[in-house]
Amino acid sequence: MKDDENKVIKFFKELIPYVVILIVVILIRTYIVTPIMVNGGSMLPTLNGGEIMLLKKYGDIKRFDVVVVNTGDDEIIKRVIAMPGESIACENGIIYVNGYKQEEEYSEGITSDFSKVVLKDNEYFVLGDNREDSKDSRYYGPFSEDKIEGITNFVIFPFGKFGKI
Repeated sequence: MKDDENKVIKFFKELIPYVVILIVVILIRTYIVTPIMVNGGSMLPTLNGGEIMLLKKYGDIKRFDVVVVNTGDDEIIKRVIAMPGESIACENGIIYVNGYKQEEEYSEGITSDFSKVVLKDNEYFVLGDNREDSKDSRYYGPFSEDKIEGITNFVIFPFGKFGKI
């Protein structure tokens, strides 16, 4: 009987490192960083569908950060254009934040006009870089901070594009 107990104890001692590794991986993916895949072409020319990126689940969100937003039905990757408490509008294809024209070297296509939106203290206005093919805050409205899952700015695949965007 003692031999069987020793085998069981040995088995669990050998299992402990794997359990610890599993717990650490789960904690890292839940609270620190996780891989995500770009779907579709709404972030062209910056990001292509099928690219795999790292999503940082911590840190302060800044204007022009690329973020993952939970729409309730889906997760979308977009760029933060306006921050909490600001106003945003688009007239004649030009975006204005707090009345000032925004320089946008990363966007492609013509941004459809929309009326002025004033953001609440915890809301962000996000747009896809491919303005003519993106469902973003123009479609969903502003997103509260709790809908933003994190910041993504590092491509890990394809390897030819490996690095920060």
